[in-house]
Amino acid sequence: MKKIGYLGLGAWGYCLASLLASKGHKVVCWTTKPELAKHLTDTREHPLLAGHLSKGEMTFTTDMSEALKDVDMIVESVTSAGLRSVFEQVRSLGLPNCPIVITSKGIEQDTGMILPEVVIEVLGEEFRALIGFLSGPSFAQEVIRELPTSVVGTGYTAEVIQEICETFMTPTFRVYPNTDILGVAFGGALKNIIGIACGISDGLALGCSSKAALMTRGLHEIRKLSVACGCKAETLNGLAGMGDLCVTCSSPISRNFRFGTLLAQGLSTEQARNRIGMVVEGAYTCVSALQLSKQHKIIMPISEAVYNIIQGTIKPIEAVSTLMKRTIKEEHL
Repeated sequence: MKKIGYLGLGAWGYCLASLLASKGHKVVCWTTKPELAKHLTDTREHPLLAGHLSKGEMTFTTDMSEALKDVDMIVESVTSAGLRSVFEQVRSLGLPNCPIVITSKGIEQDTGMILPEVVIEVLGEEFRALIGFLSGPSFAQEVIRELPTSVVGTGYTAEVIQEICETFMTPTFRVYPNTDILGVAFGGALKNIIGIACGISDGLALGCSSKAALMTRGLHEIRKLSVACGCKAETLNGLAGMGDLCVTCSSPISRNFRFGTLLAQGLSTEQARNRIGMVVEGAYTCVSALQLSKQHKIIMPISEAVYNIIQGTIKPIEAVSTLMKRTIKEEHL
């Protein structure tokens, strides 16, 4: 069994850490919040996952050096905006020679880097072979209840991909290997933007037909940009693309979907963020996506509409009207 250092204790981080501990791994979890570490130590229950006690051997700390001491694997679940600073701290402590698994979904603003590339830039090119990524259609509230879930494990080497699959696989958490780490990362990041759009659609009571169109054309936007950035088109048709898109766009469990619904109900961006109470990754990634679309000369009307709504320069119902009035072109898939 492995000793695993887990960085980040939001709902998703706690859920995966508990999954790993349930398999017999010793998991040392790091958070920046002393009150959360104490609460989890005392109760074994995450505030966002009430009724689900942690399983196996899990300890909680605010000391990153303690979390990373003599570990066989590092797993992270911090915010995409905070990833670089967290791994700068990891680098300052001296890094064990072990696989590093990224589970956060996003694209860094200004650099356009997927999150595994951010980690490589911080730690050094020599760590590329140790970097892996886990993504796919999954909610912490369902995974921790051991409901059947299928995701994708990827990396830069076959050895790390295999280790991710073996380490995370359970009878109810199925991990498929995929060698297209760029495609898996882009799919997991960009679907959050379309999730916000679908939340807006539901908030405006536009119906199922409208949401189906948003998901389909949204996937088209995702595929166009991803392929322009070097991804394999077929990856976006699988779990990391279409699969993750489906779950994010169809359930109020998704914070991106709920964020869109709140915007449609008339809340400001700040009010909606406060109501969610957690980071809305799609709002961050929307900026990155449009930066990349300009660089690659890709038109992304749905993403642009979401961005303008978030910025407050257009009202949700006005954005719908603008999208519906766009010039009709032949559908290309």
